[in-house]
Amino acid sequence: MRVVLGWLAGFVFAVSVFAQAGDEAAVRAIVGKYMDARTERDAQAIEALFTADADQLVSTGEWRKGRPAVVRGTMASSQNTGGRRTITVTSVRFLAPDVALADGRYELTGLAGGASRKMWTTLVVTRGSDGWRIAAIRNMLPAPPAPKTAP
Repeated sequence: MRVVLGWLAGFVFAVSVFAQAGDEAAVRAIVGKYMDARTERDAQAIEALFTADADQLVSTGEWRKGRPAVVRGTMASSQNTGGRRTITVTSVRFLAPDVALADGRYELTGLAGGASRKMWTTLVVTRGSDGWRIAAIRNMLPAPPAPKTAP
């Protein structure tokens, strides 16, 4: 009996690990599709990637609430700044089986005058009946180091 229970526990663990690896790949794929849609400036593709109640807090402090505002702001940002955007996902953590937190480096290159911006981004991705979708994005500019104080 112990052997059967041990085998069953091992099997359940293996299935869980395998499923989570597939989910992580799906979360990373959604981030990639978001970058592709931004590159193509495809509003319909961007809209399809977000939940209806999605929100996005961008590095300027603008807070876009609701999918229409996220799509409008995303399209305007791409139009106004130009350049190329990349997100390199550095970690995916599951807060629940259907909720993932994806962190990554967000880089804009080829901006006016050859400028670039390096930021951090966090995406909350949720799984619903229509698959994985982006529920929230937070973009952050690294703050300069605090000045050293005298001892």
